Amino acid sequence: MSNPQQLRYSKEHEWLSAAEDGVSTIGITEYAAGALGDVVYAQLPEVGETVAAGETCGELESTKSVSDLYSPVSGEVTEINEDVVNDPSLVNTAPFEGGWLFKVRVSEEPDDLLSADAYTEFSGN
Repeated sequence: MSNPQQLRYSKEHEWLSAAEDGVSTIGITEYAAGALGDVVYAQLPEVGETVAAGETCGELESTKSVSDLYSPVSGEVTEINEDVVNDPSLVNTAPFEGGWLFKVRVSEEPDDLLSADAYTEFSGN
């Protein structure tokens, strides 16, 4: 399992892309997707909703369990991935590509986001 070096990671197993025009893409890691099992339902935040770093903003339901989704940053949701809503298995098959979850216009970024190497050490993968 390889965590892309250009992303940053939260201890809740979400990843965050570098901001492009102030907007970052958010998803869950391959490690988290594997731990969840086959994702069958994704409840994502709504466009226009304000999310807060470390706070619950949705949930992912799998054949094993239901898991809260946390935002790694604070800001306003600008887009959700409708492909994941329609086909939640993308979270498992392409967590760093087509399985991204939502985009946020970042207003605040916490200091405790991890590099890929630090996340790999933290998660043991």
